[in-house]
Amino acid sequence: MTLSQVVKNCGTVQRVSLFPHGPAAFPDMATCTRTVWKVVAGCQRQLLRAGGPAYTGASQAAPRNLPVRTLAAVKKDKKENTEKEVKKEKRVIDDKDRHKPYGRTAWTPVDDVYVLRYYPRTAYGAADAIDMLKNFQELDFTPHKQPVYIDLKLDMKLEKKKKVDSFVSTVHLPHPFNTERNKVLVFTEDADQAEAAKQNGAVFAGGAELIQPILNDEISADFYVAVPDILPKLVSLKNKLRKKFPKGKRGSVGIHVLKMLELFQTGHEVMVESDCYVRTQIAMLDMPKEQIFANLQTILLDVCSHRPANMGPFIERAIIASHTSEALWFKSEDVLPKAAEQKDE
Repeated sequence: MTLSQVVKNCGTVQRVSLFPHGPAAFPDMATCTRTVWKVVAGCQRQLLRAGGPAYTGASQAAPRNLPVRTLAAVKKDKKENTEKEVKKEKRVIDDKDRHKPYGRTAWTPVDDVYVLRYYPRTAYGAADAIDMLKNFQELDFTPHKQPVYIDLKLDMKLEKKKKVDSFVSTVHLPHPFNTERNKVLVFTEDADQAEAAKQNGAVFAGGAELIQPILNDEISADFYVAVPDILPKLVSLKNKLRKKFPKGKRGSVGIHVLKMLELFQTGHEVMVESDCYVRTQIAMLDMPKEQIFANLQTILLDVCSHRPANMGPFIERAIIASHTSEALWFKSEDVLPKAAEQKDE
C-alpha cells in the first residue's frame, strides 16, 4: 500500500509504512516530501467524493447547464394601439370678446416701462410704422441712406390639403431704389429681335450659340428671357441656371421681347423662401414716406395675387424694419386697397 492507513484488526492498530520500496527508492528528502503531499491531496479528494452525492458519468467540476425556459412577449396589434391613441387637438382661443388676451396681463400696458411677454405685440399701421422708422434713424444718429426691408409670413394652405407652390415674380416698382440696371440676356433666333434687344440695353442676345459660353461661365446675367420657339434648345441650361431659367410663370418667356427686357432691367424680384416667407428690400429710408408706401403696396398686391382671395387673408404676419432699427409689426390689410378687396370677394 502507498497510503498510511489505520487498520482495525482484532482491536489492535497496525501502522503501515509509507515507503514500501524502502528508503533507497527516494534519493533525497525533497522528493519524499513532494510525494507525501501528492498522496495527502489525493486522499482528501477521495474523502470529499465519498461524503457527497454520487454522480455517474459526469465530473463535479463540469458546469451545470440547467434548462431555462424563455417566454416571448405577446405582440399587440398595431391597429389596437392606433385606436387607443387619441391626437390632442390644439386649443384655439378667441380673444375678441375677452377683457384681456389669454395668458396676458392686459391688452395695452399702463406704464412706459413694462415686460413685453406680459402684453400682446403691438401691430401698427403701415404709414405709422414708416414714420417710426424715420424717427428711430434721427434718435440713433444712424445714416439717412439705409435699406428698408419687409418680412412676410404667408398662409400657403389651399383646399383638400393642397398648398400654394413657391413662386418667384418680378415687380416693376413705381419708385425704383436701385440706380444700376439689371443685366438681361435674351434668347432669340430672330436676328432683328436680337439687334433690337442689344440696342435697348440687353447685355447679350442670340440663339443656341450662347449655350456653350454660359456653361463655361464665360458670360452671365442677372435675368434670362426667351421666346417660346427656342425653349427646346435650352434644356441643357436648366441645371446651370436653375431658378433663373426662363419660365412662363415668371414672365420671362414671351413674344414681346422689348417689354420683357424693360421689365427685368428695372424690375424687382420677389420670391418665397423656406416654404412660406418673403423677405425683400422695398425702398431706401431717405426716400419720401409716400414713395416707400407705394412700393410696399405694389409688392403686397403682387404677393396676394398668387392665392385666391376667397381663401381668406394670405399674409399671416408682416414686419418692416430698416438696416439699423428694431422690427415693427404692421397691419398688412391696411395697405391693400379696399376696392380691390371688394372685387375679389
